[in-house]
Amino acid sequence: MLETDRCVLLKLQEDDYEAIKQLYMNTDIRRYLGGILEEDTIKKTFLNMVHQKMAGLNLIVKEKSTHTFVGLISLDTYHDGISTEVSYQFLPKWWGKGIGSEVVEEVINYAFKSLNLPEVIAETQTANKPSCKLLEKLGMNLRETLLRFGEEQAVYCLTNPYH
Repeated sequence: MLETDRCVLLKLQEDDYEAIKQLYMNTDIRRYLGGILEEDTIKKTFLNMVHQKMAGLNLIVKEKSTHTFVGLISLDTYHDGISTEVSYQFLPKWWGKGIGSEVVEEVINYAFKSLNLPEVIAETQTANKPSCKLLEKLGMNLRETLLRFGEEQAVYCLTNPYH
């Protein structure tokens, strides 16, 4: 569906379950996302994403040259019911290699150019410094901090420059 220099982003399919399960059961990934999930919850969430019971775009990220699983990225309605949020989870093996920035930037560009969204937001815990840095690197501006899920969250925003 989408691609970057190093990755392909494909519509999530039912046979992607075992790959996605790795994300939801990894304590490093889930440190800032509420902890690891029980398998029943993972399965239900996954099936909702695959069958689009959850509105939005859910893409599996694979390395282009080897088709190795990298992570998941989504565009979905934010908590306010109005804005569109980009969210992502990548396996730790890929952290610090610029893959996150590359993939998130591609999805934001898709949101602006193809979907003509006026803005994209992202929310991450303020304690998740690498995620905050990634969003700032992409030109997103801190809109607000708030308390959600018992933790301080940073809400970043980027306005569509083509709008």
